This record gives sequence, structure tokens and C-alpha cells, in this order.
Amino acid sequence: MKTNILKKYSLLLCVGILLSSGCTKDFDEINTNPSAYGSASFDPNYTLTTAQLTYTGSTDFAYDTWRGNLIYASTMMQGLSTVISYWAGDKYLLNEGYTAAYWGNAGVGAYTEQVKPIVDVVEFTKGQQKYNNVQQIARIWKALIFERITDLYGDVPYSQAGQGYYTSNFAPKYDAQQAIYTDLLKEVEEATNALNVNGDKVTGDVIYKGDINKWKRFGNTLLLRIAMRLTKADENTAKAYATKVIGKTMLNNDDNAFLLHDVSGARVTQNRNSQVLSGDGGQENYYVKWSKTFIDALKATNDPRLGKVAVTKLFIDENSKAQNAAFDANPLVQKGMPNGKDLSGLAGRDVRQDATYTTFPDYSSPNPGMLKKNGATFILTYAESELLLAEAAQRWNIGGTAASHYASGVSAAITYLGQYDATMAITSTVADAYVTANPYVAANGLQMINTQYWLHANTMLDFYETWSNWRRSGFPVLTPVVYPGNATVGTIPRRFPYPVEEAAKNGTNYKAASSAAPGGDTLAGRVWWDK
Repeated sequence: MKTNILKKYSLLLCVGILLSSGCTKDFDEINTNPSAYGSASFDPNYTLTTAQLTYTGSTDFAYDTWRGNLIYASTMMQGLSTVISYWAGDKYLLNEGYTAAYWGNAGVGAYTEQVKPIVDVVEFTKGQQKYNNVQQIARIWKALIFERITDLYGDVPYSQAGQGYYTSNFAPKYDAQQAIYTDLLKEVEEATNALNVNGDKVTGDVIYKGDINKWKRFGNTLLLRIAMRLTKADENTAKAYATKVIGKTMLNNDDNAFLLHDVSGARVTQNRNSQVLSGDGGQENYYVKWSKTFIDALKATNDPRLGKVAVTKLFIDENSKAQNAAFDANPLVQKGMPNGKDLSGLAGRDVRQDATYTTFPDYSSPNPGMLKKNGATFILTYAESELLLAEAAQRWNIGGTAASHYASGVSAAITYLGQYDATMAITSTVADAYVTANPYVAANGLQMINTQYWLHANTMLDFYETWSNWRRSGFPVLTPVVYPGNATVGTIPRRFPYPVEEAAKNGTNYKAASSAAPGGDTLAGRVWWDK
């Protein structure tokens, strides 16, 4: 059955190879001639590339990124704001198709495009010492994939997911999130420890190009993030695993995990966030802006990131996708757009009736360096690691001082911006001066740490992570929007409901999971760790 794996991913395998090392001389024959490949000739590195690529967004024009990361998570977390009517997250409205987008339907989404290929890599490489490092990286990547899925939906298919080809079970059970997290911790710890710097070369890795030492630090940093997600639900476990990784996490911004995209494959390999925010699908370029909450937070401390991540007058024509070369990055003119507004013409709702409104180009857009089609999608960073270590030190007095980790985390969250584009670079001198001017205060430690985490994840455009850490920590304190007909009685949503089509595809398991969902299978319900 392993011999059929390559068939299932032929298109994405070619895409992945373009991003990594190029097609081998016999790849076309192996990919098209059923008798030319088998367990002896199939290389799981190709499928690993596919799973890494699809984690950054679906192949169907950013379907999940557009709806899950941007329409919902970014606006609920007041990183971005918009008046576009179908951006339901900005108003806490329920669009079941959009909340289901990350899970997937019609052949796209996490279970189809991420889970299936990574499960195939894990299954194929079991017991094959010649693929030991591929196996361990795949286990770590699988945990990364499922961490996000379960954080969005709660109890989800996990232990049996992606196994249909191997077990003929196409109606996988929903595992309890507590059990999922227990296994994620085990898998990442075991896999990270089993990586061998003298072992097989991982040629399909488009994140670190097979650098096993970096993968070890990635694994330990991911283990820290998974553990810290449990601070409300299982603090003892959170502390135990945070203690294990002290001294083993990312060392600096050179360890940041990100994927640089490639425009040669048209929509398939382009940066998904940039596709949407540049207006490839609609008028997002003109009507989606940085939120007032986000811009005001940067202004409040004279944060040097403001003059790099935000620009005005980037798009000056709502009917044109062309960027204005004369955009304005002056921090003094940056202005965020309030959330929960529309173009209805009604007082209190229409943004054009706000006292501060002038024109839409006067609201701040993400810097064009963040919107490059061949730009970076950030996955896990040193800044995240240091801020989480700061929280561990603050909570449990482990691993050094909270002040030291906080300073390193904030400085890294400022200086990493040059990895988007050289024009966005900020020197360490400037970053350190900002940290000195805004020192860590233990009495407000958790709020300071997690507000900086929110700022950083927003600049990463990883609003999935922004939302998850906010639900875990409660910081920053966000004021909910009030919009007629919202689905949460005016509270910020805390999980995505299960896709309604699961009732037809996996009815018995779906009904049990939806009935057991804490607070109900709604936008206002909660996942297990969100006590």
C-alpha cells in the first residue's frame, strides 16, 4: 500500500520540489509509470515537502488562510479591521462555511492537504533507519499541524485521522483534546530526542534545509509552546515540560522557522496572506487595515515596529490592485481602523461617520514588504520562545529570570522584521534602547509578556496563534465590539464550531463531539484548555 502514496500527491510533490532541490532526473518516470516505483524507489522527502508547504495555506487560492486566519482570527483579535461585509469575524457573526474552512471541504483544508501527507510520511518511514531523521521531523510536523487544528476546534479526529488508506476507517473518532495534548507532548519530546545529526540527510525540508540541530531547537521550542498552552488546564504538566526544554530552545532569530514562497507556481506556491491582502480575491487591499487597537498599542510606547509594519496610502484606488510607490511609513501619520464598523450608512456603525475618518487610504495597511508573493510565512520564532520562557520564569521561577527572557523576546520580535524584507530591518541598538525605555515590571509581568506575544504574532500575520495565546492568557485585555445580530452575545469568540458536513460524513462521532463541547458547539464555546 505504500507504493500508492506518491500517486496521491503528484501535483503537490512537483510544487514542493520546486521549492527545495529541483526534480530528479527520474522523477517524471517514477511519477507517471506505476511500475517504476515502489517501496524501494519512493522517497518520502517529497511528501514531507508537500506537508510543509500546505501548512502555510491551502492550494485553492488561500481558502483556509483567507477565512480562518484573516476573516476570523485576525479581526477577532483586533490585529486587522475591515468594513467588508463578508468578513464575519470582525462582527462575531457566524458563517459556517468560513469557520469550517480550516478543517476543510471540497478537497482542500487541513485534513486533506496537511494531515494526509504527513501521516503518509510517518507511516512509510516507520522502522526504516535510513529515514530516521525524516521520520522524526515528520512526527514533529504532524504535532505542529494537530496543535493548530485542536486549538481551533477542540476535540477532533487525531489518532485515527489520515489513516483511511491504511485501516479503511473513513469515519475517525474524535479524540478528547486532553488526550491529544498528552500525545503531542510525548510525540514531540520523543521525536526531538531521536533526531541524529549524523543520520540521514533530509532533502525535502524547505524550512531548515535539513539542519538537524535547528530541528532539535525547533522541536524543543514547539514542546514549550504546547506545554504552555496548558497553564490553565494542567499547570503541573505545563511546568514539567517547560522545565525539560530549558537551555534547548531556539538561540536567536537565525533559528526562526519560516517558509519563503515562490511565485513560479502561480497561486499554488505564493504566500497566502499576501494573496488575500494584496487584493487577489476581492477588495481586501483597500478595505482591510491594521486595527486601531493594534496601532494604538504600538503608539503608546513609541514602538519602533510602527514605522516598519504600517504604512498609509499603500492602495489609493479601490478598483486597482496597484501599490502606490509613494506610500507613507511615517509613524506619526499611522492610524488604525476601529473594529466592528461597516458601510451601512447608519450612525454608530458606519466607519465614515467616525470623527477621525478621512479616507480609507489614510488608514494603515501592512507594509508592502510583508505582502510579497514570494515572501515569508512565519511558523515558529525565537521571540515566541523567549516570551514563553519569560512567562515560565515568572510563574515558576525556572530557567533564569523573567526580565532577561522578556528583554530577549521583545528585542527579537523587533529585529526579526528584516527577515520579511531588508527595508523593514531594525537594528539591535534600536531594539535594545526600546527595551531599556520600557523595562519589565514583575507586578504586571504576565500582562506585559502576553501583550508582547500578541504584538509579535500579529506582525507574523499568524493570527491563529494570536487567538490561541489570547484565549490561554487573557492578555491583552480587548474590548469586544458590539454589532447587531452577533452570534456570541457580544463576547469575543473562543472556538470554531465543527463543520456541519461532518454530520453526514462522520455522523456518530460528530454528534458525540458536538454534544460534549464545553459551552456548546458554538463560537462562544470553549476548548478543553481554555478554562
